Amino acid sequence: MPTDVEIARGHTARPITAIAAKLGLSPDDLLLYGPTKAKVRLEVLERPRARPQPGRLILVSAITPTPAGEGKTTTTIGLGQAFAKLGESVALALREPSLGPCMGVKGGATGGGYSQIMPASDINLHFTGDFHAVTAANNLLAALLDNHVYHDMEPHLDPRRIEWRRVMDMNDRALRDCIIGLGGPKQGVPRETGFDITAASEIMAILALAEGPEDLRQRLDRILVGFTRDGQPVTARCLKGTGAMVALLRDALLPNLVQTLEGVPTFVHAGPFANIAHGCNSVLATRMAMHCADWAITEAGFGFDLGAEKFFDIKCRGAKLDTAAVVLVATIRALKMHGGKRSKAELAVPDPAAVERGLPNLTKHIENIQQFCEPPVVAINRFAQDTDEEIAVVRAHCEALGVPFAVSDHFAKGGEGAMDLARQVIAHAERKADAFCPLYCDEDSVEDKVRKVAQKMYGADDVVFSKTAQRDLSDVRRLGYDKLPICIAKTQSSLSDDPRLRGRPEHFDVTVASIRINAGAGFLVVLTGDIMRMPGLPKEPQAWQVDLLPDGDVEGLM
Repeated sequence: MPTDVEIARGHTARPITAIAAKLGLSPDDLLLYGPTKAKVRLEVLERPRARPQPGRLILVSAITPTPAGEGKTTTTIGLGQAFAKLGESVALALREPSLGPCMGVKGGATGGGYSQIMPASDINLHFTGDFHAVTAANNLLAALLDNHVYHDMEPHLDPRRIEWRRVMDMNDRALRDCIIGLGGPKQGVPRETGFDITAASEIMAILALAEGPEDLRQRLDRILVGFTRDGQPVTARCLKGTGAMVALLRDALLPNLVQTLEGVPTFVHAGPFANIAHGCNSVLATRMAMHCADWAITEAGFGFDLGAEKFFDIKCRGAKLDTAAVVLVATIRALKMHGGKRSKAELAVPDPAAVERGLPNLTKHIENIQQFCEPPVVAINRFAQDTDEEIAVVRAHCEALGVPFAVSDHFAKGGEGAMDLARQVIAHAERKADAFCPLYCDEDSVEDKVRKVAQKMYGADDVVFSKTAQRDLSDVRRLGYDKLPICIAKTQSSLSDDPRLRGRPEHFDVTVASIRINAGAGFLVVLTGDIMRMPGLPKEPQAWQVDLLPDGDVEGLM
């Protein structure tokens, strides 16, 4: 099969104005970034919906990810292309890739094979500058904060209790912990701090959850940057920087419109990570897709226990959204890894028994979806080496559970390869009526919220709060933030907080290391295990493979 770059070269991108026209959008609705990408003005959402029935939302998530990969984004794209082939009005709503992982361990995040979005290299690199705008707004606030401390202005911040960190959109472990302000009295006040990756910035989460310009401003105002010496909270509003941050984020707030290889309109907007943030594309992009098409297909990752739990408990709860269907993506390769296989050589050998041993992970994620009162459709993202015998194991298991099942070959065949999955999803959506059930109530204590997610989603026996976390809980209660939803930062590699435990771990506790108040985003970040908010590069980073070709194309990102 040709490479992703070769496949993309064989497809000519349609003018973005033509893609927008499929959604009833005119050139006046667009802010163009060249011929193949644009931002869509928010005034579109203020117009009456042109479609006769309300748009319906489909969520695509996955089992616990492995190095073998599940192809959740690729499946989302292929499913959207299949809907279009069936004559349905459809738009996709995806997250923006982070430059750090693109140059790090995983490469790009624009799909693959014949289920890609384009222009892939633009989307994976600088795109329309949204990540740069978030980085600039975050670091402006950091600069204002340190300037506030340097000039000892009211309210007087305690340098030992500053919560706000700088960010950059690159994997750089050397910046996780730093000391700034060295060099004498004129260089600032020395203190410990560090960098997070841009996708972990609270401003990225705010961008993804904001309902419009005024809501964006109010959320930025509420950001908790630190405490005074007597323990009183200091917010971004106190530093008088909100107006400048709103100005930097003016265009970043607008959803980006691109297309799939087969010309399906695709909104790609905002990119909070799912293991350290809430892992969903923006509320505005999702609403735009639902407003302009009959079907909006979105994703939440990594596994359902991370991104999709937060999709329901944070995004849907706050934005009053609900799904018509949920698709759970699995691969034979990943199931074999959950069944005990490790090496590429082992994964290449047909092994139905290993697939069967890996099924408990799939089962747990099916149960997790049902916890939200959402019946799932299981999709096997087919690879060339998958055998009929291995697929039959999964099919029989799903039939025994009474769960709809489809094999999707969208990587090799594009939309045509996902037609069976699309038909299953449409039929499933027609039967679904009940609204989703959140895992916890706003009025639950923070401890109970964490315990409910850990026990219901992860299968934990209990939750252990470190002494640091207990002190953080005291601040949360004292400041009145205890009614906020929670965003658990956890490894994506396991249902537990130990990345070494594959399959369906049992008899484990989840350890909460600390709790951060993201008052602007509107949730509490519960950090578990050894989770890092700034990834590092692997020994052989993907950046080694990236190059600019003589014809102007970029290779090595996918």
